[in-house]
Amino acid sequence: MKDLKGLFNPKSVAVIGASNKEEKVGYIVTDNLIKCGFPGKIYPVNNKADGEILGLPAYKSISDIPDDEIDLVVMSIPAKFINATLRECGEKGVKNVITLTAGFKEVGGEGVKLEEEMGEIAKEYGMNIQGPNCLGSLDTHTPLNASFANGMPNKGNIAFVSQSGAMTVAILDWSMANGIGFSKVVSLGNKVDVSEIDVIEQLAEDDETKVILGYLEGISEGDRFLEVMRRVTKIKPVILLKSGSSQAGAKAVSSHTGSLAGNEFAFDAAFENCGVMRAHSMQDLFDYGVAFSKSEVPKGKNIAVITNAGGGGVLTADKIEELGLELAELSEETKAELQKYIPDEGSVNNPIDVLGDAPADRYEKTLEVVLQESNIDSVIVMACPTASYKAMEVGQAIVEAKKTSDKPIIVVNMGGSSFEEEEKILREADIPTTVFPETAVTVLQMMERYATIQAENQESCLDKITDVDKDAAAEIINNAKAAGKDALIGSEAYQVAKAYGISAAPIVLAKTKQEAGIAAEEMEFPVVLKIASDKILHKTDIGGVVVNVQSKEEAENTFEEIMQKAKEAHPDVIPDGVEVQKMMPSGHEVLVGMLRDAQFGPIIAFGMGGVYVNLINDVCFKLGSGINDEVIDDQIESTKISKLLKGYRGDAPSDIPAVKEVIKRVAKLTIDFPEIKELDINPVFVYEDGCSALDIKITL
Repeated sequence: MKDLKGLFNPKSVAVIGASNKEEKVGYIVTDNLIKCGFPGKIYPVNNKADGEILGLPAYKSISDIPDDEIDLVVMSIPAKFINATLRECGEKGVKNVITLTAGFKEVGGEGVKLEEEMGEIAKEYGMNIQGPNCLGSLDTHTPLNASFANGMPNKGNIAFVSQSGAMTVAILDWSMANGIGFSKVVSLGNKVDVSEIDVIEQLAEDDETKVILGYLEGISEGDRFLEVMRRVTKIKPVILLKSGSSQAGAKAVSSHTGSLAGNEFAFDAAFENCGVMRAHSMQDLFDYGVAFSKSEVPKGKNIAVITNAGGGGVLTADKIEELGLELAELSEETKAELQKYIPDEGSVNNPIDVLGDAPADRYEKTLEVVLQESNIDSVIVMACPTASYKAMEVGQAIVEAKKTSDKPIIVVNMGGSSFEEEEKILREADIPTTVFPETAVTVLQMMERYATIQAENQESCLDKITDVDKDAAAEIINNAKAAGKDALIGSEAYQVAKAYGISAAPIVLAKTKQEAGIAAEEMEFPVVLKIASDKILHKTDIGGVVVNVQSKEEAENTFEEIMQKAKEAHPDVIPDGVEVQKMMPSGHEVLVGMLRDAQFGPIIAFGMGGVYVNLINDVCFKLGSGINDEVIDDQIESTKISKLLKGYRGDAPSDIPAVKEVIKRVAKLTIDFPEIKELDINPVFVYEDGCSALDIKITL
């Protein structure tokens, strides 16, 4: 773990490129350090310095500074001078550097070489280098403003980590207007050395930070990201907005799993695996962040709604059901108590309607009663600005009622300027607010999700699978690679599956019609014959698959017919032969597959199988590493095919434990063999007792 305390809480800061010219970044950084009240020493450095910069003694180089220990250096000089100056810092013993300057890998060419050299310098001197091409860092508790941002944010307990400097500037400006406070704000830039993983790992130990938010454009160390986030998310919530969801740049894939998946599925699976919660917009990111920063996590899914507008209550109830939360059932005792304060024209059922003319004390008494109900985990209080609504008084009433309980309360003020004073009162009392009821419910869902994350078992179950023959699978895969194959043929894939205990229909390779006849006879009829070639992907399209073969003679004749059709369709391909497979009885058709992500490794797919797999698109993806019984249960439960497997309209239930075993063993296989790029089993026939994989594709 990197020690980044010097980036946030240094005793001294040197600004290389400091200036008396207001338009210069070096001026802004130095001025920000002074204005924020940084308690340590500030050393302006400029090779043309003569006297003072912004009233502080200036130095021509870092070497001239008499202080033997400079905790942090902020650099704003042309890119071509950066690396030589970094070496000076290294010789001086500096351990933390923020490089604001642009002109590195983002511009290509020489910039790439300069950035690579910068990374080597960081390693050589054991320096933490943030950037280059970044905004800098801010810590409101030190206080420290080592950036060229326009001003200092309010003090708070939200940490924000961003790869984009422009996004950071926009968020800071927005937060000041909306009264949102931060503990730390870190702009990462090109991440030559210090990454989001390093910063988040440090923030996990930061007493001033309650929730960690991030905007990322990419993650470079997938395995380390997962390992660190699994630890951090047990300590405090991590919510990330990951940009770049377009599939325009996705690589072509050959399997059903590959065509159904994409980069976004990989990130969703990875984030879920390690407990990171994902926001899909900047608005969501900060709605979630503010709620976590102000409220405790709810202990369950039951929500009470208090409203002065029936329409708002209905919208909220709809959203609660949609997101899998619960509209709490109120006890008869609670209803009786509420009737003391709510007129007959209102409603003491949940959603609780206090009516449009509700005075502040009706809100206060209703909220107090509801907070004492043991069946309620959180409360949404909402209001429309009627003519009789007294916003400030209601705000103060909510604050008073909140003192009686630590249950989360979110206030929905459905309007604009009418609520400005109330919003201020609630904000100062750490009560989060939203404009729309749907937002409030979504926020509570995310908070309830985090309570689940803290309790989740993130240990993998794959180490318990020991009855595999890894050597046998390796021999088949290595032989295929040595032969220059891009994929295993069916009989090879079957042998690999068999070595890993994956239940599959037997299949053998026949190179002559006589071999095909013998194999078919030994398997017992009926059988299926398929052309065997890693170069012919769509076998059915060329007549390369024949089902329901019933005799030895028919098998021999079919062998010759298939070979002839393959020759006509692909005259440049020499098939391995024809494969003979036992024809299995029909069952529910499911798909189990894997697509290897470059950052996070195997992504395991489960869903509805068969010929309509791409049309129906009923599939759920989970990360292979860290997969366990709970994860697989959720994966299966997330699909529509699960309802059929459980038994639908009188049908007997299928063997779901057998399906789970296939998923586990596919995950084990693809983790053991990183050379497997894609794996696709479609269909797997699932029966009342057991299951059988039919078509297994393994791409190398």
